[in-house]
Amino acid sequence: MDEDFLDAHQRHWDDAERLYAAKRWANADHLYGFSAECGLKALSEKLKENKLERKEFFHIMESKKPSNAWDIFETYRSGHRLGSKFVMPPSNPFTNWDVSQRYANQINFDQALVEPHRAGAETILKFIAIADKEGLLP
Repeated sequence: MDEDFLDAHQRHWDDAERLYAAKRWANADHLYGFSAECGLKALSEKLKENKLERKEFFHIMESKKPSNAWDIFETYRSGHRLGSKFVMPPSNPFTNWDVSQRYANQINFDQALVEPHRAGAETILKFIAIADKEGLLP
């Protein structure tokens, strides 16, 4: 199947919000990370004006790799004429998020841990709205 980062971003956000409302912190947290990642990948492709290469397929936070989706987006954002429309937070709110947390016991997750990830994913949701308004999205 072909990647549809924009659809995946929205789907993960919607599901994360449902899980958040049900206080299912572990799965909500995981999906906020994927929502942000997919949104950043969708935006990166639009700013790059081309598909991402496989070597650019990173998670929102890759502690054991030299880059992550946040850094890749910043690379394309900073070089684009509309880059100033997407004001990045001073630091990546997903520094303590890792894809491997899907194996962690849910007792390790609470609302305080999830909130920064939710806010980070919401920032990307707002970026998607800006990109749509600016005509970057179909």
